[in-house]
Amino acid sequence: MPAPSIRFDLFPGGVSRAVTLSYDDGVVEDRLLVEILNRYGLKGSFHLNSGLLGREKNLRRDEIASLFQGHEISAHSVTHPHLDSIPREELAQQILEDRRTLEALAGYPVRGMSYPYGTHTPYVLAALPALGIEYARTTESHGQFHIPENLLLWHPTCHHNDDLSAKTEAFFTQNAKGRLRLLYVWGHSYEFPRNNNWDMIERFAERVAKEGTAWCATNIEIADYLRALRQLRSNVDGTQVQNLSHLSIWITWNDEPREIPAGATATLQ
Repeated sequence: MPAPSIRFDLFPGGVSRAVTLSYDDGVVEDRLLVEILNRYGLKGSFHLNSGLLGREKNLRRDEIASLFQGHEISAHSVTHPHLDSIPREELAQQILEDRRTLEALAGYPVRGMSYPYGTHTPYVLAALPALGIEYARTTESHGQFHIPENLLLWHPTCHHNDDLSAKTEAFFTQNAKGRLRLLYVWGHSYEFPRNNNWDMIERFAERVAKEGTAWCATNIEIADYLRALRQLRSNVDGTQVQNLSHLSIWITWNDEPREIPAGATATLQ
């Protein structure tokens, strides 16, 4: 008799696709971007330089919590240096002080970041866990829809100016059975007025909402889910799956979607 088939290939709600957005620098154009995302039910992670808040082209500190409610406030260093070109002591200060300030504004632990200028080294990556960083986004787009192997070297699908319409079409039309698929879009919101293409991101958001077949999540929500998914345990016979995490996890079990509640051990019926 063949063993039961288990696949770790579903996001919350039993869907195989997820969409996330990631925007840097905390500029005033984030206000309109957030308005568009909220209108269509999308979620983003906003990576902020706490030392630059309050400047003419940047957001005010007193608006951060309310503006990004339902999204993620994430780190981007205090003053946006090349992290591969500063002493280790300053690296620690740039990350920890950015977290400290942003956490006071957000009201929750800041656990993710994007690399300023996209620069990183093996040393920088190795230092991040001790600084409380659990994921870090690069600027090295791969054009694909796979999930990251290393969350501290998280490469996005594409910049929003990189033929986003075609990427979105491929994302929703290509067969996703048996694999998790993630569309990860990054950029800077100040680029929209500069390139006069606010309509492009609005069409994207409208398309994702109309499809209704993707989990729209922040970067940290996806990172948490992937960690929990990778912690699932099954018995040798494939008749039990144990969820060790605090999240409900969805899997495919004998070709049917199955939710395994947090902390539960599910048995094949």
